[in-house]
Formats: sequence, structure tokens, C-alpha cells
Amino acid sequence: MKIRSVSTWKENLDLSKPYTIAYKTIDHVENLFVVVELENGIIGVGSGSPAEFVTGENIHASAEALSGLVEGLLLKQDIRHYKRLIRDAAAQLPARPAALAAIDIALHDAFAQLLGLPLADYLGRVYQGFPTSVTIGIQSVEQTLEDARAFVADGFRVIKLKTGVSAEQDIETFSRLRETVGPDITIRVDVNQGYKTSDLLIFDYAVRDLNVEFYEQPLPPNNLDEMLLLPPDLCAFCAADEDLLTMEDAVQMAHHPQPYGIYNIKLMKCGGVDHGLKIAEVAEMAGIHLMWGCNDESVVSISAALHAALASTNTRYIDLDGSFDLARDIARGGFVLRDGCLYDNGKPGLGAELLAASL
Repeated sequence: MKIRSVSTWKENLDLSKPYTIAYKTIDHVENLFVVVELENGIIGVGSGSPAEFVTGENIHASAEALSGLVEGLLLKQDIRHYKRLIRDAAAQLPARPAALAAIDIALHDAFAQLLGLPLADYLGRVYQGFPTSVTIGIQSVEQTLEDARAFVADGFRVIKLKTGVSAEQDIETFSRLRETVGPDITIRVDVNQGYKTSDLLIFDYAVRDLNVEFYEQPLPPNNLDEMLLLPPDLCAFCAADEDLLTMEDAVQMAHHPQPYGIYNIKLMKCGGVDHGLKIAEVAEMAGIHLMWGCNDESVVSISAALHAALASTNTRYIDLDGSFDLARDIARGGFVLRDGCLYDNGKPGLGAELLAASL
């Protein structure tokens, strides 16, 4: 079954509410979109959300690269050769993982639809669903507690707290948050590169008994030697985010002693479902648990990450709230949110579709 048409563009989706992390305030988001149509009318949709401050990928340059590439790469190609097409795209899009992810996701969506299967089933489903965390950025304690109460009232049971201003201030915020939400709500902490090893040790000593789930990227990237100065049980309690961009990073950190016990796979960092699953295989062999994370993204790529997570044995956590705070999206569907948990919707492919006005 051949691809009869291809289109790509970028779209400003904006955010309904700006948020702050340790090194940046984010108030808007632009996504890349790729759409492939097969000869039988099946439409595969992919999207990408570059994070220039993490991967160095500029959305405008990536949009231009896609517009000059996708027709020559994909048009009249057989969708059954999607793995070769992804490999060819990767060779032509170095250092543009979100652009590659948009192509990868569109091809996976179209191929799984052709088979009549949800993508997770085609990939080898392990799980039916997972509770997703919802994120609270760096803000006042009072606003943090207000947001937390609202999330709990909405049925969420996992909160990701952004920290990294100072260990002392973060200890107060975490302690107040735990007191407010009670012992049954899971709280994970995303430091976003904001600590030194001494800060992490101070924070961990103060809050470990308050049941912190784990720490995400506590130190700036490329400080693996510093990570390995921490106690091994604390390293196992930490998740690699900005330190994990590529398969090569995954292999390097899989060797003992391991600086991280958890890998945070984001399709926008690694280049899509195909590359994400390769990292997942490395993690499985090394006994490293997986969290599947996201940027601020359309439901299209969030759904793709969910399907990959559901098909990976070592998945333990998901942080796929990136579409919740979009002011607008140009797609719908893809997943079902129920009692704070994400499930695929059982439809073939990603189960997501572009809104009519976007076609």
C-alpha cells in the first residue's frame, strides 16, 4: 500500500497557563505536523515538539527541513517499508529529533491502521494503562497547594513537582505539599538540572521519609562522574532526562556503576517511537526502569508515547500530561483519561485524528 500524498507544517498551539522550571519560563509552544495519506484513504498523523533548550533543535529550521524532505522521502513509497523510511529520514535529519519523530509517528500511525490494530497491540502490548503524573511548575507555595488540590479533585493521583530554586525552599514546598495532599498521593520531584550533589543530599535527607517517589535529572547534564559520587541507592532513585537523548547515551549509562536507575524516554529527544523502543530495550537488558515523558505536545505525539509505553516491559511510570495545558490543539482522541490514568482508546493506529478544519 503506497503513500499517495504527504504534507507538513508548523502550528502555534500556545499554552493556557505559563509555567516555570529551574532554568526557563515557558508560555507558548509550536508543534510540527506531518500527515501521510495512503492509496486506500488511510491518514497517518505525526507531530513533533522541539525543545531547543534541551536538544538544540530550532523549530523553524526543522519545519524548513521537513518541507523540503518529506515528499521526496515518502511519496509513492510502500508503507510496509516504514522502518526503512524512518532510517532514511534519520540519516537526513541529524540533530532534528522532533522533526524525525513527526515522520516516525505518522508512519507508525498509518501502518498500524492498515493492520487494523492499535499501535500498542502491533508493538506487543504489555499494559492496558498507567497513571500519569501532572506537573506543578516553580511558583509560590500557596499557588502550588492550590493547584495540587485542584488536580486531586480532578482524580489525579500522581503529582510531579518542579524544583531547583534552592534546596531549603524546595524542602518547605515539598513538605507543605505532602501535608496538603496526604500520604496516598504520589509525588515525584523534577529538579530540571537545578542542584549540585550537596543540594540533592540535603533535600533527600529532609524529604525521603515523606515518601518522595524519585528525583528527575537532579544535576546539569554531562555530570555523570558527579552522579556516581552519590550513594548507589540514591542514584537508583534518580531518573535521567536531559542526560538521555540518544541510544548512545542509553548504552553508556547502562554500564555499571549506573548513574541512574530510571530512564525518561521522550520521543522528542530521541526521534520517535522506533528510536524510543530501542532505548527501552537497552534499559530492559540493564535492569533500568522506564518513564515515558513529553514536552508540551499535541495529543498526536502524546498518544504515540503512550502506545510505546504500553508495549515496553520495563515501563513503570508515565508523565504524559503535555497536552493538558494547550490553549488549542488541532487533533483529538488518541487516549482516554480516567481517574488519573491514561489508556489508549482501542482504535487502530494512534486513535487520534485531525480536526476537520486542519485537513
